[in-house]
Amino acid sequence: MLATTFLLLLVQGLIQYPQQAGDGLDEATLERMQQRAEYLNQQMTHLMQELEQNNLGHSGVAWGALLMWQFWAVTGILILLLVLWFACHKIRRDPGNSGYKEKSSSNLAEEEEEGHKAIAKKEIESDDANVEEDNKDGNEDGSNVDAKAESNAGNEAKEGCDDAKEEVNNDEKGEEVSAAGNEEDKHDANEEDDGHHVKRSLGSLLEERIQLPVLDLDRGCSIVTDLMDKLTHIFGQGLFNSFYPVPQQAIGVGSAFEGWSPRAQDAVYCVLVPLSPPPGHAFHLELDTAGVLPRKCCVRVELLCTCTKEQLGEDMLCFLHHSEEELRRKQDPSLLHTVCTDSYLDVEKTVHWFYRFVRVAWLLLPQSHHWRLTLQPSSRSCKFQLSKDQESFMVEVIFGVRQGDSDIFVGSQPTEAGISSTTWLETYAVAEAKFFRHISRQAPHDSWHCKCLQLLSRILMGVGFSSYALKTVVMHLLNTVPVTQQGRRDFLQRLVNTLKYLRCSLETKQLNHFVIGNERFPTEISLPSDFRAAEAPNLFQHLASNPDAHMKAMQEYVQLLHQLKQMLIHNR
Repeated sequence: MLATTFLLLLVQGLIQYPQQAGDGLDEATLERMQQRAEYLNQQMTHLMQELEQNNLGHSGVAWGALLMWQFWAVTGILILLLVLWFACHKIRRDPGNSGYKEKSSSNLAEEEEEGHKAIAKKEIESDDANVEEDNKDGNEDGSNVDAKAESNAGNEAKEGCDDAKEEVNNDEKGEEVSAAGNEEDKHDANEEDDGHHVKRSLGSLLEERIQLPVLDLDRGCSIVTDLMDKLTHIFGQGLFNSFYPVPQQAIGVGSAFEGWSPRAQDAVYCVLVPLSPPPGHAFHLELDTAGVLPRKCCVRVELLCTCTKEQLGEDMLCFLHHSEEELRRKQDPSLLHTVCTDSYLDVEKTVHWFYRFVRVAWLLLPQSHHWRLTLQPSSRSCKFQLSKDQESFMVEVIFGVRQGDSDIFVGSQPTEAGISSTTWLETYAVAEAKFFRHISRQAPHDSWHCKCLQLLSRILMGVGFSSYALKTVVMHLLNTVPVTQQGRRDFLQRLVNTLKYLRCSLETKQLNHFVIGNERFPTEISLPSDFRAAEAPNLFQHLASNPDAHMKAMQEYVQLLHQLKQMLIHNR
C-alpha cells in the first residue's frame, strides 16, 4: 500500500500546488479533481486485486507484482499529466490572475521537469514496495498456486472478460451519476463549463503528450480504390471472350481502410478482389467429411453445359459436348487448363496470371503518366508500390471466393510456409472492415478506437505481440460500449479497459473470435447462417497448449506496459 499512499499524496500535493501561485481554484473544483483521482485509483486497485486472484501457475505471484507496478506507474503518469494540464489551463483562463502574468515558459518547463523527477521517484518507491509485497504474497499464497484447473480456463475467460465489459458500463454509469450530482450543486455557468472541459481534455492531452503520427489514410484509400476500379474495368473488357476468373469490384480491408495503422509512412493498403467464375464454369467450396466447410478449403472448378446459350446464337461452344480438337481450334481453353491444378483453383497460378495482366493494363491507365508502378514479389498475393515525387503507397491485392451471398470469403492471403497452392483460407476481413464502417457511422467524429489501436499497435511493432489479437479486443469493446461513450473524453477509460481485457484474456488463455459465435454481431453485415450460433474459436488456444508461448506472451504484455509508460514520460 506504500505505492498507493504515495500516489494519493502526490496527486493531492499537485492539486493544491497551483493555489500557491494564485490561480484561484475554488473548493468545488478541487473536490471534483480529488474525486476523479480517487475514482481512478479505486479502479486500478480493483484491477490489481483481480490480478492477484488469477495466479499464472507457479509464476503467478511474480507476474502479479510486475503488472501491478506497471499499472500504477502508467496510471500515476496519466493522473499527473491531467492535473498539470488543468492547473495551467486555469491559470491561463483567469486574466486577473497575478500568477498568469508572472508565469513564463521557462517556469512551465521547470515544473514539467520536476514532475518527471517526481514520477521517477514514485516508480522507484513503487518498485521497492512491490518487491516487499511480492515476498509477502509469496508466503501467503504459495499453497494456493495450483488451485486452478485447466478445464475451467474457458469459463474463467468468459466470466473475466464479461466482468471487464460489465465494468465498462458500470464505470460510465457511475460517472454519469457523479456528473448529475455535481450539476445539481453548480450555480455558476463558468464552473459548469470547466467541469465539462476537464472530462474532455484528457484525450487531447494524451494525443499531445504521446505525439502520434498524423495519418492521411483517406487520401491513400481514395487513390488505391480509384486505381483498382479502373483495373477492374480494363479486366472486364480484356477478358470478355476468355475463360479466366472474372475480377469484381475491389473491397478495401485491413487497418488502413479501417481508419488506423501502426505505421505512419509505410501503411499497407490491402484490398480483396472477389473472383467469379467465367461462363460455362462454377466454383464449389469443398466441404469436409462431416459436411462442414473447414477454415482451410479448396475451390473446385466445375464445367457447366452451355448448349442452350449456343442454340441462342452466343459465340461459345459447350466444353462438355464438343470435342477437344474442336474446342482447341475455335475457343480459348477452359479455366481448368489455365489457373487450376487437378480441377482446383490454384492460388499461385491465379496470382501469376494477375501480375501479367497488371503489367499490360497499367500502360492503359491515366495514372501511368504521373505515377510509377513497381511490382513486388509474392506468391499468394499481388503486391505493388505506387510512387510519385514524395508520395508512396504500398498496395496488396488478395483474391477471394465468396461464401454464398455473405461477407465471408475464402482468400489467398499469405500464411504459414508449406501450405498447398490449392488451399484457400477463410477470411473475415470484409466483415470486419464493414464493422468498423458501421461503428464510424454511429460513433462521435473523435471516437477513441482508431487512436487507441494506432497507439498500442505502434508499440507492439517492437514487441512482437499479435496486432490482430489487439484488434479483436478493441472490436469486442466497441460492440459492448454505447456509442455515446466512445468520444475523446473517454480515451483514458477505454485505454485502461483495452489493457484490462487483454490481460484477462492472456491470464485465462482465452480470446474468443469476434465474428464467429458472436450473436451481437451487427445484422446488417451478412454472415453464413450458422456463424452466429457456432462455437467461437479461441484465438489463444496455442497459449493453453504451450506454456512457453504463454510465458512469452505475458512478457510481451509487460513490455507493452513499459513501452507505454516510456511514451508518456519521454514524449516518444
